[in-house]
Amino acid sequence: MYQETPIFSRLVAERGDVPAEVRGEAERIHRDLAHVMRPSPAGHLGAPHHTSGPAGPRAVL
Repeated sequence: MYQETPIFSRLVAERGDVPAEVRGEAERIHRDLAHVMRPSPAGHLGAPHHTSGPAGPRAVL
């Protein structure tokens, strides 16, 4: 694969393994987006509810 250089080892010791942290966050975001973007069954969210009040009908979210 690749061989670590002394400067990289020193930076990891001083600052942490930033590339590994970034990879971990990217994987977490990817999983979150995959979950959010998954199609939901029809009608899962439902239609907006309407109520009548002094100002007339309004959508309740």
